[in-house]
Amino acid sequence: MSHPLAELDTERLRGLVAGELAAVRARSAVLTDAVDESDLVRQHSPLMSPLVWDLAHIGSQEELWLVRDLGGRAPLRPEIDGLYDAFRHSRSSRVELPLLTPEQTRAYVAEVRDKALDVLDRSPLRGRRLEECGFGFGMIVQHEQQHDETMLATHQLRAGEPVLTGEPAPPALVASMPAEVLVPAGPFTMGTSSEPWALDNERPAHRVELSTFVIDAAPVTNARYAEFVVAGGYDDPRWWSDEGWAHRCAEGLEAPLFWRFDGDRWWRRRFGLLEPVPEDEPVVHVCFHEAAAYAAWAGRRLPTEAEWEKAARWDPATGRSRRYPWGDAEPTPGHANLGQRHLGPAPVGAYPAGASPLGVHQLIGDVWEWTSSGWHPYPGFEVFPYPEYSQVFFGGDYRVLRGGSFGTAPSAIRGTFRNWDHPIRRQIFSGFRCARDADAAETASGVAAGRVG
Repeated sequence: MSHPLAELDTERLRGLVAGELAAVRARSAVLTDAVDESDLVRQHSPLMSPLVWDLAHIGSQEELWLVRDLGGRAPLRPEIDGLYDAFRHSRSSRVELPLLTPEQTRAYVAEVRDKALDVLDRSPLRGRRLEECGFGFGMIVQHEQQHDETMLATHQLRAGEPVLTGEPAPPALVASMPAEVLVPAGPFTMGTSSEPWALDNERPAHRVELSTFVIDAAPVTNARYAEFVVAGGYDDPRWWSDEGWAHRCAEGLEAPLFWRFDGDRWWRRRFGLLEPVPEDEPVVHVCFHEAAAYAAWAGRRLPTEAEWEKAARWDPATGRSRRYPWGDAEPTPGHANLGQRHLGPAPVGAYPAGASPLGVHQLIGDVWEWTSSGWHPYPGFEVFPYPEYSQVFFGGDYRVLRGGSFGTAPSAIRGTFRNWDHPIRRQIFSGFRCARDADAAETASGVAAGRVG
């Protein structure tokens, strides 16, 4: 089956690319215009870059790939290349660099965009691999969107009055759903060889054989996670790996990041607002170790990356892997909580139209979901277009996250998209769902027991 992008003529594809570039730049502007210059240049956490660095880095990557490489143009400001090289400077040290001022940064990214659009007007969007179906432009769109999510995380870490607003999330539309869903044994196609804007770590498509397993129908909610906290889950090393327990003790972890108990309930700080923790939303801002400890306490485990993707993409009626849980159509506001519309997860059951054929909900959007898998290449992996996107990170202690979050833009997520981070990270918009091996009776009957946990 051909991809919709491949079916567009050049002019329509050019218009689509221009629209995506404009949309992502509009979001970058909201995130950087919302604060004053002192906030732009300040480092709000050693885990994050100053917002002004992120914005100039966005422009630097766009210039490198679209203006210089695809366009063959001379560098605009070669003297700043090193300042915005993510591999040359750690996040904690970037505030000390002689960075462009906010005014200079905005002028620079605007000039780069003008020249990039000129390159787009002249590009055939076919032929050369970096140009085929607009891949190079799509790569830059996704890069900027990823930094928009990073900047949103910086906003969550900044102190001060709220500066961002979002629409209220939709209510739960599913009155009840099974606690778990059984996924039958058998093969499925993991990854992609046909998604034009897929990044190298998503490729190639390959066959994976899995045993029968059971996975939560929805992400773990705040209410369920609070039960773990109240039951003393943070004080009992039985539920933690040795590495996780050492981290929990060293950092004094007692609850998800931004939670605090006051009076008779849990509260959280969200983008400058203090509010009660909503019981029916997916828990967010937990690290891998916290997710794994909860799963052990609940008698479960985290799903593997392959299990997550089969639950999200496999269609039992056809045996085919879909682009998204709901099918091959691009995400709409009715499918998933994406694009920073709501600035927080939506209640479980808010997106029935986005469920997978097996009845697994909210796999896309809301919260990134930790898996138990480490960060490794697929069989047949090939670097493209540069090793620093994926290859240099393979191995180490990274864990894979899937599905995107409320901070992820629709063009930067799909059923094959792979994210990764260190297992101690929780400033990201991360949550999880649990899985377990199916017992013999469930395997025989093809129905999960429906346990609640």
